[in-house]
Amino acid sequence: MGERSAQKRQLIVDAARRVFAEKGYKDVTMTDIVEACGISRGGLYLYFDSTRELFLEVMRAEEGMADDVFSGQLAEDAAAVDVLMIFFREQKREILGKKGDLSMAVYEYCFAGGGRKEEPSFKRRFESGLRALERLIEAGIEDGSFYEVDVRAAARNIMYALEGLRICSRTMGLTEAAVDEELLALAGGLVAE
Repeated sequence: MGERSAQKRQLIVDAARRVFAEKGYKDVTMTDIVEACGISRGGLYLYFDSTRELFLEVMRAEEGMADDVFSGQLAEDAAAVDVLMIFFREQKREILGKKGDLSMAVYEYCFAGGGRKEEPSFKRRFESGLRALERLIEAGIEDGSFYEVDVRAAARNIMYALEGLRICSRTMGLTEAAVDEELLALAGGLVAE
């Protein structure tokens, strides 16, 4: 693929991400993407055959951005507690923020049965976050800032709790205070006094 073609493809993926973030998955049409990109319908179909294919490409791009979320901070010898707080602050922003977030689109896609065949990036993204969190917890145990815990179980518990908070935020609405309380409880299970 030539450079110009790659740029056009990226333009489409970026525009599609915005549309999916705004409308979810099930309500997006190729016409929505055409309008967001400002390209012809034929131009869009040169790159993508369906909204499903385009959504999966958006998710692959997201996965690339999410990989190894802590490695840079841990490599800089930051304290594990500080990295955990940065991580929780970012998670809080995602949980409370509704604009620009793909979570509803992901849930709609999965609930519609879209994620069953090819196991796209959803599970890999979760596993990548889980592994990064495990490394962070191990680093915190090593430097004495975290309690001795079952690393895998603690990381899994945090990931599941964060996913639950995202769902509750979208379906019931959560206050900032409620999210803070839950994140504090999660940190309290790890951080040695």
